[in-house]
Amino acid sequence: MENSPRYDDLLKIIQPYLPEDITPNQVGPKSHFVEELNINSAHLVDIVLDVEDKYDIVLENEDMDQMQTVDQAIELIQKKLAAK
Repeated sequence: MENSPRYDDLLKIIQPYLPEDITPNQVGPKSHFVEELNINSAHLVDIVLDVEDKYDIVLENEDMDQMQTVDQAIELIQKKLAAK
């Protein structure tokens, strides 16, 4: 999944919200947004909004609970796109 277009798109979305001590090279499919990448909850909401804009999908609050890692975010995006 690391070489997929969705992964690349998500990495571009995440990149501006990474703290200075985390580089994009440290982001992997299993990276946990809060625990490993140190993305705070406000920035996580920004990422969700950016994902919604990019893919023209709506992510509900319960969807955010399922979106803990990069892989989970990609799976959720694919599920929402398939349901369109």
